[in-house]
Amino acid sequence: MSSTALTSAAPHHRTCRIEPDEYWWGPTVAHGHLMPFTASTSFAADLDREAHGNQAQPLLLSSHGRWLWGEAAITVQIEAGTISVSSLAPVHQGQAGGGLQGALREVATRFFPADGTIPAELLFTQPQYNTWIELTYHQSQEAILAYAHRLIDEGYPPGVLMIDDTWQAGYGDWRFAPERFSDPAAMVDELHQLGFAVMLWVAPYLSADGPAYRHLREQGGLLRNQHGHPVYSEWWNGVSAVLDLSRELDRSWLQGELDRLQRVYGVDGFKFDAGDPRAYRSNLLGGAEPAFAEPSSPSDQCERYAAIGLRYPLNEYRACYRLAGRPLAQRLRDKGHNWQDLQKLIPEAICQGLLGYAFICPDMIGGGEWTSFRHNAPIDQELFVRSAQASALFPMMQFSAAPWRVLDAKHAALCHAAAQLHQELGTEILKMAKHAGATGEPILRPLAYAHPGRGWDQISDQFLLGESILVAPVLTPGQRERSVTLPPGRWRADDGAEYAGDSTVTVAAPLERLPWFRRMDA
Repeated sequence: MSSTALTSAAPHHRTCRIEPDEYWWGPTVAHGHLMPFTASTSFAADLDREAHGNQAQPLLLSSHGRWLWGEAAITVQIEAGTISVSSLAPVHQGQAGGGLQGALREVATRFFPADGTIPAELLFTQPQYNTWIELTYHQSQEAILAYAHRLIDEGYPPGVLMIDDTWQAGYGDWRFAPERFSDPAAMVDELHQLGFAVMLWVAPYLSADGPAYRHLREQGGLLRNQHGHPVYSEWWNGVSAVLDLSRELDRSWLQGELDRLQRVYGVDGFKFDAGDPRAYRSNLLGGAEPAFAEPSSPSDQCERYAAIGLRYPLNEYRACYRLAGRPLAQRLRDKGHNWQDLQKLIPEAICQGLLGYAFICPDMIGGGEWTSFRHNAPIDQELFVRSAQASALFPMMQFSAAPWRVLDAKHAALCHAAAQLHQELGTEILKMAKHAGATGEPILRPLAYAHPGRGWDQISDQFLLGESILVAPVLTPGQRERSVTLPPGRWRADDGAEYAGDSTVTVAAPLERLPWFRRMDA
């Protein structure tokens, strides 16, 4: 293995031969379930056109400590054992000792150093709750308060409550819809009294028939084409105008609206949805080409949208470009209510951490893809419980579909137990988050991160939480025991059993159990 294996074929093009025992991660979190990439992998991604609905980073790094980093969005092609990376800006390469850990430390230090801060502490210490699956496009003051009160009545600890899409009067009209919210300030006060911090869903879109659109159009704002006319982007809720976040006018307008919501209603933060690179070119109607106010690109727009959230410690992003090492909560993209998507949680979260996004939240428990729950679709109660258990020892966990509504009493109680486990370890998880904020190291890690060269690179159904907790959820229907790989050391399981590390053990895993282990000699 040598850095000479990585050569520059052009000023902004690099190629790298994958070695026989080498494994690679990056650049798109949504493809984490396909990783690690090997010499037999076939893969392609263009980060300036599509980040596939989740975080992206112009970075690839390997188990041999090698890495590739682009100063701008990169195009990646992996074929016939070769990685090819192209960009309009320089592409850097290097190698560090220590495998994945050494590679991440080196690129983080050079390109996205941690700034010493973290998102709001409550995101880590308590479960989160989102109104999306419960209420979808029918958010209302009455229903939101009923959901919050029921959480407390069911014994769930208050945490962050996210009020999702359609609380607003319209896209870009960031007022509570008066026909469904009679006194939103009083609602927020009541939620605060129950112990919840309150977040509101927002997006960088504007309906093209509203006052905000007319104001920004007249002032010279909005994303426009080369002729100076506003352009329109097609997204999951229809067709809308888009903010051009390279323009100070658009940024100031959005920040002013968010600040007003905090000032007038007392909301605590925001769920920043959308902002995907495709919104700024690929999804524009009629094949329109954007003419950004300042030199920019679709991925730059995604990065600028994420930077808005730095003003608000209580934040969440699903789409993000760059800005690793910054205090932004990053959620995995929406998952369907099925076992295949549940099995993607850990490998995609591993990829998140390795790309520098340490403050990880899985998707909503049971699945956040709302179409999975339409038309009285059947609920797999075992899947729902295993989803709660898999999420319980992520850095964050988030409920939406109400366990008491979709599950019987037995299965609902097991979801409550998962929430309690997260709360019990909340202080410890927060300490890990602060370490990540100071160092840039991931909170959730693959075994190969701390233990290179042991053949554990392809283990993606268990993970380390920090240095001394190992989590091994059950992710297969009907499974009641599982094999667990234990790193060196002495380990005590959740049931009190003790094991010598550097071994593989088989443990019982009835539906009531999330197998997890603590290193005793840490």
